Amino acid sequence: VQLQASGGGLVQAGGSLRLSCVASGIIFSAYDMYWFRQVPGKQRELVAVITSGSRTNVADSVQGRFTISRDNAKKAVYLRMNSLKPEDTAVYYCKATSGTMNIWGQGTQVTVSS
Repeated sequence: VQLQASGGGLVQAGGSLRLSCVASGIIFSAYDMYWFRQVPGKQRELVAVITSGSRTNVADSVQGRFTISRDNAKKAVYLRMNSLKPEDTAVYYCKATSGTMNIWGQGTQVTVSS
C-alpha cells in the first residue's frame, strides 16, 4: 500500500505546477483523496479534497487557483496549481481515506519565489 507524490519544484510567483499522487495496493476508486500542505513549524493544512464520487472542495485560500481531479483508471489524483504565490510554498502531501483507513504519501516540496 503506497502513495507516491510528485510534481513539486521551484516556480516563480504567478506560475503553475501540477502535482500527481499515484496509489498502489488499494482499490483507489473507493477512497476519498486529499491534498494537504505543511510549512515548518505550522500545522498541516487541508488544501483540497475529491471524494470517491468525484465531489470536490478546496480551501478558501486557494479557491479559484487550485483544482483537484482524479483518474481512477490510473489510480491517480492531481492538484493543478495556477497563479502561485510565495505563501503557497510548502511540502504538499496526498492522503487516501476510506472508512477508518488513512494512507499518507511522502510529500513533495513546492517553492514559489517572489
